Parts: sequence; C-alpha cells; structure tokens
Amino acid sequence: MVRQIDVTRVLSPAVVTYPGDIEPRVEKQDTGDYLISSLSLSSHSGTHIDAPDHFLRDGRTVDTLPLGLLIGPCRVIETQATTIGPGVFEGRLQGVTRLLIKTWFSRRTRFVAPFPALSLEAARLLAAAGVRVIGTDGPSIEPYGSDGSVHRTLLADGGAVIELLDLSDVAEGDYRLIALPLRIRDGDGAPARVVLEVEQ
Repeated sequence: MVRQIDVTRVLSPAVVTYPGDIEPRVEKQDTGDYLISSLSLSSHSGTHIDAPDHFLRDGRTVDTLPLGLLIGPCRVIETQATTIGPGVFEGRLQGVTRLLIKTWFSRRTRFVAPFPALSLEAARLLAAAGVRVIGTDGPSIEPYGSDGSVHRTLLADGGAVIELLDLSDVAEGDYRLIALPLRIRDGDGAPARVVLEVEQ
C-alpha cells in the first residue's frame, strides 16, 4: 500500500513570504450562479520551484522542466544546522539525484533570518555528486542577503530547486517525489504541489 504525504504549504495571505516578494491574495467572488476567485501572487509564492532561468537568465524556464526530473526517487535528510555545510551530507548521497532537507524551519509560520540554508561549499558538493533536484523547507536554498551563487551552482546543469516545503511530519528516508509546478510560459519559477509517496 502506498501512502501519500502532501508536503506543500497552504497558499494563502498567511504563508511565509520572503521580504520584498508579493504577499499572495485570494479574493473569492459570488456571481450568483457560481463562485470564482481572483489570485494575486508571485512566481515564488508559497511552496514553489525555481527553474534555471530564475538566476541564470538562460531560457531554461519552468514550463520546460522535464517531468522525469520532477518525479522519481527522492531522499529526505534532517539537520538542525542553520548553516548547512558539506559535512551534513557525508555518507548520505550515494545514488541520490533528488534530495529534500528537513530543518527546524518546517514549523515556522513567519519569515525569520537567519534561516537554514546551504553554504556554497555544500552546493558545490551536491552538484558534483549529481543531485539534480534539491528541496528545502526554508524560504530560500541560500542564506538571506546572498548573491545567488548557491542557486547558480545548483541550477547550472538544468536542475531544479524547491523551496518552502512543509516537511514537519516527514521522517528521514527514501520516498518517491512528485513535484509539479504550474506550467507558466517562460516562467522563472512557479508555485507547486509537492507530494511524497512511500510504501507502508
């Protein structure tokens, strides 16, 4: 039997918002015959996927990410570190191409800095190890105020970064990842529904 675990944060005005980003709004309207809502949000609102174009501006946009990249075996590891260095991954990456990092930020409901994020050395290690999809429960994969080097390192080979996951009820281990961003033409990123599957 397969169990599905939804690791997507609910998208609402209350979701954690990175400073300077658009606070999402959902306005429901009653037309009399039906309900319809208008949405105001950014391509990086809530749980979302960064495409290479987000930092590399190279045309590899979110609508061109292959499904085979975003669906498949995945490992979840946990760390309490705020600066996530190479040592966190020692002996934990064999055969891993999709990796999610669970930290203390999963239960946070407001932005706070510093938040858990990769060091540049850790990003280089993951890229060299062949990790193509890297996800975090933090609001960004790299430290607040950084210059984008971590993103550029991870996205250079056409991979994807998933940010602001909710991994609070997920144990370390191996899963099947399903991470589907909105198919926004020429999008630098997009909100996504992200699910983990595990045999039980």
